[in-house]
Amino acid sequence: LDLCEQYYGTRDVYKLLNIDKNTLERDVKKAYYKLSLKVHPDRVPESEKAEATEKFKILGKLHAVLSDPDRKKLYEEKGIIDDDEDETKLATWIELWKTIFKPITDEDIGNYQKSYVGSDLEKSDIKRAYINGKGCLNYMMSSVPFMAVEDEPRIIKMVKEWIEAGDVPEFKIFTEEPKGKRSRRHKKYAREGEEAKEIKAKLAKEGNSLEQQIMKRQSDRANQYDNFFDGLMKKYGEDKPKATKKNASKEPI
Repeated sequence: LDLCEQYYGTRDVYKLLNIDKNTLERDVKKAYYKLSLKVHPDRVPESEKAEATEKFKILGKLHAVLSDPDRKKLYEEKGIIDDDEDETKLATWIELWKTIFKPITDEDIGNYQKSYVGSDLEKSDIKRAYINGKGCLNYMMSSVPFMAVEDEPRIIKMVKEWIEAGDVPEFKIFTEEPKGKRSRRHKKYAREGEEAKEIKAKLAKEGNSLEQQIMKRQSDRANQYDNFFDGLMKKYGEDKPKATKKNASKEPI
């Protein structure tokens, strides 16, 4: 929960997923899916990959807790989320994610984006991001799916209408955003857009996704440990206990 607060700004799992305690399991799954798409390590620029990886692992952990009646009860009654070393590994969560959801293609994302942009769901997400971020457009950009700098005029107009109608409070940082802040944001997203294009082109050329790279690195590391301990066994005798090798295989990434 400390990491949840660090990366998502809340210790409330239900608030993070925008659900309540009585939400049906299928809707918990939908909420997890929606948020996990935003932070999947394969779908962010290189500069954001480290943070996205941590966020993705946290989401996987939270979904596992809410999917287990005993662990869910422990969280609700004691505010505790038990830990499991293996579940901190990114590859574990990527594999779990792949078993829960069908493979996501660019076409899937494009179709979802078309149905999402302009929908009541998007408006709800924008309103929540505006309030939670106290009018900070940078926060809104990172919280609302598919929101880009090109959307700013449309979204600013929408929020100002809500302010005039009294639906949301006015935050000066939104209505009177400094030009310097806006300029830095635009430059940042332009730079990340170029990085994303380069990553996509590189992956297409190599035919190698992030999870494949992770799996290969894990396999290589496991082989290194095996070779190392095999050497020790030969040097000091086959009758030595093998517990050390077993423990080594659990070495965290």
